[in-house]
Amino acid sequence: MLTLKQIYEDKAAVVAGLNKKHFAGAQEAIDQVIALDQERKSAQQKKDAASAEMNQISKSIGMFMAKGQKAEAEEAKAKTGVLKENIKQYEQQMADAEEKQRLLLLTIPNVPYTLVPEGRSAEDNLAVKVGGWEFGKELEKLNQPNEKAFTNEGAAIALKDWPAQEDPQPVFAKLPHWELAKKYNLIDFDLGVKISGAGFPVYIGQGARLQRALINFFLAEATKAGYTEIMPPTVVNQASGYGTGQLPDKEGQMYHCEVDDLYLIPTAEVPVTNLYRDEIIDEEQLPIKNCAYTECFRREAGSYGKDVRGLNRLHEFSKIEIVRIDTPAHSDASHKEMLDHVEGLLKKLELPYRILRLCGGDMSFTAAICYDFEVYSEAQHRWLEVSSTSNFDTYQANRLKCRYRGKEDKKVQVAHTLNGSALALPRIVAALLENNQSEEGIHIPKALQPFFGVDMIR
Repeated sequence: MLTLKQIYEDKAAVVAGLNKKHFAGAQEAIDQVIALDQERKSAQQKKDAASAEMNQISKSIGMFMAKGQKAEAEEAKAKTGVLKENIKQYEQQMADAEEKQRLLLLTIPNVPYTLVPEGRSAEDNLAVKVGGWEFGKELEKLNQPNEKAFTNEGAAIALKDWPAQEDPQPVFAKLPHWELAKKYNLIDFDLGVKISGAGFPVYIGQGARLQRALINFFLAEATKAGYTEIMPPTVVNQASGYGTGQLPDKEGQMYHCEVDDLYLIPTAEVPVTNLYRDEIIDEEQLPIKNCAYTECFRREAGSYGKDVRGLNRLHEFSKIEIVRIDTPAHSDASHKEMLDHVEGLLKKLELPYRILRLCGGDMSFTAAICYDFEVYSEAQHRWLEVSSTSNFDTYQANRLKCRYRGKEDKKVQVAHTLNGSALALPRIVAALLENNQSEEGIHIPKALQPFFGVDMIR
């Protein structure tokens, strides 16, 4: 959540940032926040003046009584009664202005970093790095060394200018994963429809084993990278949804258990980050690095067409999330480490990938900067998003009241929060099945074989 301090310090920059995210009515919303603050301040001033006057009159009542001036004393008492009522009204005005301001701030997104490119949609996102396959000369400029790939100096190309002819070229026509799933009896989409509905697949035999292998592989890699595994609840209360920004922004996309007023989580980001709601953390503990495997639930209202075929878009899916709490001074370095971790997973799975810096119009409500990872589907001839890795700056932490105490000065400050998918399983499974198929079966990447148990699905 944006703060008044942030708005007052550079209102123009805040409005410009919100416009970069194409937030409708940015100027009006910020003006209204300021107007409500002025309303609160005015009521506060009136309350303070009334309180001071009442204190003076209260002192005079005793003097009047001591002198036997009962009429004057009664008149003074009547004035204090009026002032008390006025003070109550001013306090109510202050509370009303504060609540209106709080609710308004909850509807205003985070301000993006200056590094975030301008743009309205996915075609304006910048590909800043590619890997995992041989690519043509036009894309060589994207193959920057890691230390330059996520800076202004790194080469980039907008997706609207992406040369599709340079995508990985399969040596033979490949079957899409939904046909492979049927051929090898890995996933039954019809059974899922029978039990729950579209978007709830049933994994069978080696398909279920592949899911479990990927979960264990991703968790093992996260543990090696220093993340502490958490097993959180998969339902959260309203306060948790507001804390990380899913509410009120994504309320229509979350499954709501109305009787208990609980929400099924769209990502482990929600419960894991909320572990630190209303907490003050000693700086020595930072950065906190957690990971969690959970099922995730998303209504995905309005989704249709080829983008939802098979595993492309589900209502329930498995995902491993990495979450960090850090100091402002170190959060950029933390973000870079998280990006390197996700990239390392895709390299070990031997998948062709590209890394995108999202433009303002395609970023999430809460992110200050976000990078998406996509893998290439050789059967569908399209790129599939498998991870979003974001730095939220202080936006979530302000909502959560997640703070840390400085090591030297003991000053309490707002922390930074970060998270990323490492990784979401459905589209990884789709790409693994499609890209690794052969006449003999489906090859399992070497790094995954110890977790899967064999080197091929037959």
